[in-house]
Amino acid sequence: MSKNAIILLSGGLDSITVLALAKQQGFGCYALSFDYGQRHNAELNAASEIAKLYQVIDHKIINLGLGSIGGSALTDQNIQVPDKLEEGIPVTYVPARNTLFLAFALGWAEVLKITDIFIGVNAIDYSGYPDCRPEFINAFQHLANLATKAGAEGEHFTIHTPLISLSKAAIIKLGVELGVDYAPTVSCYSANSQGQACRVCDACRLRMIGFAEAGIPDPTRYQQ
Repeated sequence: MSKNAIILLSGGLDSITVLALAKQQGFGCYALSFDYGQRHNAELNAASEIAKLYQVIDHKIINLGLGSIGGSALTDQNIQVPDKLEEGIPVTYVPARNTLFLAFALGWAEVLKITDIFIGVNAIDYSGYPDCRPEFINAFQHLANLATKAGAEGEHFTIHTPLISLSKAAIIKLGVELGVDYAPTVSCYSANSQGQACRVCDACRLRMIGFAEAGIPDPTRYQQ
């Protein structure tokens, strides 16, 4: 099969780094984003801009509508996004999100005859989501090779997680080495319509700490 890959592209800091890394490794990149009922479209707007910037072969935005089942502060307007770090798995966890994202990526990969899928999950500086752990990725990769026609015919799918064991500072340093401009990215759970970040949610805190620890100026556009 050709040296192409599916890149899960959220529009955030981690996913642009993964896209830049896959391009640097010589992959032709197909980008996949999701409108899953999140509170704002700022990340998706950023993803579209990034996909054009990196001249991906194709960029699809899939409508999942997870807001119809709720259960997360990111998809249910009745659940408030916390303004401080929480113990345990926070209310910003979206039920089964990465399982669904990877399932769609797997389906598209099989159609395109691609066996490489990249996702920017991280198990170091993250919010404690269970679907960001190596155990989950390994289990999904095993499933991918059991549940598909391509897998049954001897092809082997690989779920690439190049950031999984890196701190946020290390991710930012890697991105800068790859020439990534983080200014257009959006990581905030409560970004406004202009894509400006709130400063107080988990994602903003981890991002700010990452730039500070990396010793690199933070280009994020914050709300006043």
